[in-house]
Amino acid sequence: MRSFFGLSPEYIKNIYEQFFYMKYYGGWSLFELYSLPIGLRDWYFELLASHKEKENEEVKKATSNNKSSGPPRF
Repeated sequence: MRSFFGLSPEYIKNIYEQFFYMKYYGGWSLFELYSLPIGLRDWYFELLASHKEKENEEVKKATSNNKSSGPPRF
């Protein structure tokens, strides 16, 4: 049973997922992530997520162009 004060398990899960992605893709340390103000950390996370989405779209576009061109001719 949770008391009135404290963070919900869902909120904590979201924060740890942010930490994971920022460490994995951004190279941040846990000390840096814990030290960042929440608003700034959220801004960096949104920027990282946006960048990764654009990167994935470019990869999909490049792979779909390669499939449509057919096999190489020799």
